Amino acid sequence: MLALRLVRTSRPSALARRTLVACTAGAVGFLLLSALGHAVAHPERPGAAAARLLWCAVPLAACVHLAVTAVRSDPGVRPRAGLDAVGVGPARLPLLAALATGLYCALGCALALPVFLHLRGGLGGVLGGAFGGALDGAPLAGAAGELLGAGYPLPRAAALTLLAVPPLAAAGASAVAARVRAVPGGHRPGPPAALPHRPPPMPAGLPWGVAVTATGLALEAYAVERFTASAGPRMPLPGPLDALGPGIVAGWLLIAAGLVLAGPGLVHLCGLLLAVGRPGVLRLLSGRVLREEAPRVGHPVGVLCAVTAGALAAVRLRGSGAVLGGGAPAVGPLAALGTAVVVVCAVAGALSAASEFRAARAPANDGLRRLGVPRRLLRAAAALRVAALLGVLVPTAWLVAELASAPLVR
Repeated sequence: MLALRLVRTSRPSALARRTLVACTAGAVGFLLLSALGHAVAHPERPGAAAARLLWCAVPLAACVHLAVTAVRSDPGVRPRAGLDAVGVGPARLPLLAALATGLYCALGCALALPVFLHLRGGLGGVLGGAFGGALDGAPLAGAAGELLGAGYPLPRAAALTLLAVPPLAAAGASAVAARVRAVPGGHRPGPPAALPHRPPPMPAGLPWGVAVTATGLALEAYAVERFTASAGPRMPLPGPLDALGPGIVAGWLLIAAGLVLAGPGLVHLCGLLLAVGRPGVLRLLSGRVLREEAPRVGHPVGVLCAVTAGALAAVRLRGSGAVLGGGAPAVGPLAALGTAVVVVCAVAGALSAASEFRAARAPANDGLRRLGVPRRLLRAAAALRVAALLGVLVPTAWLVAELASAPLVR
């Protein structure tokens, strides 16, 4: 009940983020149901069905990432003295965040089920009667029946189990994020200093991220050679796409994980580049803020960098006209839906991190304005931070995309 009350009193921006989380969870649930429909329609191909289900892990991870960033930027789950009065302190805030996130994701998955059945052509049969017959004649009824495995009974237990995966995964990740965010020593941590006396250290994830990315590139190159030399096991993408070897897909996942792991280090590196030499007030302020907030915004920026690298690699592969000796791959509707979920979650996660960054820097900016710092200088510092991030992350994404797509072009 408390979670519902907090939802009703939330700000429009927080409601928009929660609505987006519900929509992405519904899309992931639809993709999981489509994998189940393909499995029941083609029981003679269990490997392909398992591969389609594994491909759904990518949009599922993107949805969980969006849910975590929404929780981190949600003011409703911050430690407050009023929540202690009703018995919800820092120890119970993770439970509250998990319940709220699970509620939104469950709502999205609940809406995805009738949409899936309607496109599959089975919603009228489930409801029965005159209402079910009217739904059979509704627009788009059975429009994707062949793609979703129409004509075969859908196991109810399996469908409900798959639909429970996005809410449970998002709720668990949100509880962990809220527990890390909670401050056990008090309700209101002190405002961050405008210019801390000691510069923050370099995040430890940068060398590990570079190593993981290099490992992914090496694994992809090795898997491409093995894949072209023999007709080994293939992993079909969700939709009418060309088959790819499992090693190639594993290499892609390692490359993306490396970029996400190196995100805080890349942001810290941007701050170091801004403050190199003898910086003035503008560069000193911009660089110090980037280094100070690198752990907060680094991972969402790394996710956005990984998605950008994937998009650039896909553009190069489609423009080359030759992928592993074949033609350019065709993108099916399910693959397009999964790609849209990943892109939307990456962009929304970056925007949520930017909103959290702005809220965290508000006390320091107020202090600077009280000291007489003009607003023009603060706006110029913000623009310089964005330019520095683009100047480092865009070439990084382009380089990774070129290295990742080079073995696939023949």
